[in-house]
Amino acid sequence: MLTVGDKLPAFNVKSVVSLEKGKEFKDITQDSFKGKWQILFFWPKDFTFICPTEIAEFGKHDKDFKDRDAQILGVSTDSEFVHHAWRTHHADLKHLPFPMLADIKRELSASLGVLHKEEGVALRATFIVDPEGIIRHVSVNDLSVGRNVKEVLRTLDAFQTDELCPCNWQKGEETLTSKLQKAG
Repeated sequence: MLTVGDKLPAFNVKSVVSLEKGKEFKDITQDSFKGKWQILFFWPKDFTFICPTEIAEFGKHDKDFKDRDAQILGVSTDSEFVHHAWRTHHADLKHLPFPMLADIKRELSASLGVLHKEEGVALRATFIVDPEGIIRHVSVNDLSVGRNVKEVLRTLDAFQTDELCPCNWQKGEETLTSKLQKAG
């Protein structure tokens, strides 16, 4: 599995970006959002139970991520047509503000090392990638437990301070770096 400090690998995948006829699909690469923070989150399968709760929650916080100059990219090994059908038929996914990437060849999932060994689908992995394309955070859950989107946002906030942040630090709180500067 790629980890903190590794470079996000090159990829080029179809994605669903809209339900508007003629504007549904777009190719997304590692450079599509160059210069921005990227939040890549993987889910196992469309038309399941835990996955839409996570996807919808990321959608609800899209503005919070955009305010931090970060682009959310949702990824599974389903095709762009399956993503489109799911968005069309699931009320919580109809108006998603971020692309749903179709890693149908499993190249991105495999290069990041997040394929479940028996099931062959993506684990619930989250990567925070900085504007230079360097992975700064990785978390991976087994298939049965969803992630905490607010924690992803909190972690991004901490990285963007470029300072030492203690356990449970929240945006707006004093960092350890500022405490040390005051003490020195």
